[in-house]
Amino acid sequence: MKLEWEHLNSLQLDALKEVVNIGAGNAATALSKLLRRSVSMEVPEAELIPVYEVAERYGAPETPVCAVLIRCEGEFSGNVIFLMEEGEAFRLSEILISQDLGSLDEATKEDIRDSVNAEVGNIIIGAFLSAISLLVGSPLPATVPAVAHDMLGSIMDVVAALYGMSGDVALMSKTTLNVIGEDSEVKGTVVLVPDPDSLETLLKKLGVF
Repeated sequence: MKLEWEHLNSLQLDALKEVVNIGAGNAATALSKLLRRSVSMEVPEAELIPVYEVAERYGAPETPVCAVLIRCEGEFSGNVIFLMEEGEAFRLSEILISQDLGSLDEATKEDIRDSVNAEVGNIIIGAFLSAISLLVGSPLPATVPAVAHDMLGSIMDVVAALYGMSGDVALMSKTTLNVIGEDSEVKGTVVLVPDPDSLETLLKKLGVF
């Protein structure tokens, strides 16, 4: 029987939400260790949606965002995106750099911030995937993270076109991470797009398929 996302029952959706909760918890812990500061996490939201609706579910299409993209392979293969609004990505990179970049030219500053954002995305997505890896009982090798800057709608249109060729379901989790001691929240959204059959594999491992 082929899995149809619109036919997932409440038990299966609850199981997937629990996976997201565990993954987001791992991500908050990883970010706290990276920053050496306390990081609190609001209860993550998780839902299965058609991949072509991802952009409008996340926010205004014209919002400038920084996106980190990673593909995982193995028994549960798919694509994972970590999205942050540009202002928040800038603040987070400033916290991590913790030094004055004023003497550097703008191109160099941007390269440094991109490297920091790639590492942050790599750690957060890696922590997220670790939770899934434990559940499926096998490693999930991941690609090197790629960073993109553009309007949310533009990025997600490309993502939808690419991922729509291999899957039409996005497991979207919206997670707010608060760095203690900073004046404003640092928010990030993890979007997981499983390959065909991967979601079915995960549900079988969870004992709900």
